Amino acid sequence: MNAPNAGVPANWPAPFAASPVDATVSVPGSKSLTNRYLVLAALAEGRSRLRAPLHSRDSELMVSALRSLGATVTEIDGDGAFGPDLLIDPLPPAAPGTRRVDCGLAGTVMRFVPPLAALAGGTTAFDGDPHARTRPMSAVIDALRALGVQVDDGGTGALPFTVTGSGHIAGGRLEIDAGASSQFVSALLLAAPRFDDGLHLVHRGSTIPSPDHIAMTVAVLRGVGVDVDDSVPNEWRVAPGPVAAFDATVEPDLSNAGPFLAAALVAGGTVRMTGWPASTTQVGDKWRTILPALGARVELADGTLTVTGTGSIRGADLADTSELAPTVAAVCALAASPSTLTGIAHLRGHETDRLAALVTEINRLGGDAEETADGLVIRPAPLHAGTWETYADHRMATAGALIGLAVPGVVVRDIETTAKTLPQFPELWRQLTESAGA
Repeated sequence: MNAPNAGVPANWPAPFAASPVDATVSVPGSKSLTNRYLVLAALAEGRSRLRAPLHSRDSELMVSALRSLGATVTEIDGDGAFGPDLLIDPLPPAAPGTRRVDCGLAGTVMRFVPPLAALAGGTTAFDGDPHARTRPMSAVIDALRALGVQVDDGGTGALPFTVTGSGHIAGGRLEIDAGASSQFVSALLLAAPRFDDGLHLVHRGSTIPSPDHIAMTVAVLRGVGVDVDDSVPNEWRVAPGPVAAFDATVEPDLSNAGPFLAAALVAGGTVRMTGWPASTTQVGDKWRTILPALGARVELADGTLTVTGTGSIRGADLADTSELAPTVAAVCALAASPSTLTGIAHLRGHETDRLAALVTEINRLGGDAEETADGLVIRPAPLHAGTWETYADHRMATAGALIGLAVPGVVVRDIETTAKTLPQFPELWRQLTESAGA
C-alpha cells in the first residue's frame, strides 16, 4: 500500500486558496467497487484480475482478510496511475483452523467477510479499531445465526466476535432489518451464490439507507454471471451457482472526487475530474446534481467532469446524500443561505457519529449547525480560524480541508486518517491549491 501521508504533520494547516483554482485532478479507484470485486474474486471459480484497484487502508484490510481465509492475492504491474493490479486466486476448499481478521474501521470488511469466513470453515476471530466496536453489526450476526452459523459476540451485537463455520451455508429465505446500513444487505448478497439453496433476502424495518450501494452490489453480481432478482421492493433472490472468474477495471472513486470538485465552488475557478464514467452505480455520481443545486456549473464531456464556481454558494434542501454528506455540509457551512440535509440519520453509525461531529466542528469555527432527527440544518454564519477534529474519520478530514480552502487558519487534526480510502489526499490537495497560488 502507498505510504499513508508520510511526513504530513498531525496538526495539518489546511491550505487557503488566495485566488480561484484551475486544476485537472485524477483520483484512485472506488473503494466500494474494489472491495466488492475482491470478495467475489475470493468466491470465483478461477483466477480473477482487478485492474486499477484502490490501494488504501480499507482495501489492504480486505486483502489481508481474504489471505487469512486462504485466498491468494498477488500484485502485478498494470496501467493504473495509483498502484499495481491484483491477481486473486479464490478460497480453497473449506478446512478447519483458527484465523484472525483485523477489520480496522472498514465497514466492508467487518460486514462482508463474516459470511465468507463461515464458507471457509474453521473459526475466525474479528476485531478492529476502537471506533469499530461501536459500529452496528447485529444484522449480520443475527443473519448468520439464522442461517445456522455459530457466532459468539458475547451478546453485544458488535465487534469483537468469532465466526465458526462448517464450509456450507444452507441459505433459503431470510428476513433482516437493514435499516442501519445497506452493507448488511450487500454482505449477504455477495456470498449468497455459494449458499446451497441460494438466498431469498427480505428487509423488514425502516427505509434502507444508501440504496445505491445495494444497486452496485447487484450490478457486480450480475456482471460475474450470478442470477439476481430484485424486482420486488426490499426483496432480493440470488440463485445458487458459480461465480465466474473475471477481469475488471475499477472506476475512479466518485465519492472521493467530491472535495476536489467542490473546491471550484468554495474557492472559485474550475476543477476538471478525469475518468468519469458515462454510467455508474456509484453514489458519487450524484455530484452532477448536488453541485448545481449549491451554485456550480457542471458539465460532463468525453469522460471529464468539469465544475466551475459561479462566484456564490447558495444553500439547498438535499435528501439522502449518504457518504457525500460531510463534503456537502462543509460547502453548506460556507453558503449564503440556509441548507437542510435529510435522510442521513444512518451516518450516526459510520466511522464516527458524523452528524454530531459535523455540528461540533462547524460550530467550533463559528458556524451555525444543528442536528435534526434525520439530518442537519446549517445556517449562514461567518467562520474563523481554529482546529478541526477528524474523529478518525476520513470524510471529516476532507471536509475540514475544504472549509480551510475558504477560511484561513484552519488546522485539521490527523489528516492521515484520509489513508483509509485516499492515501494521496494531502499531496493531491496541495497540487489543487497550488493551482490557486495558495
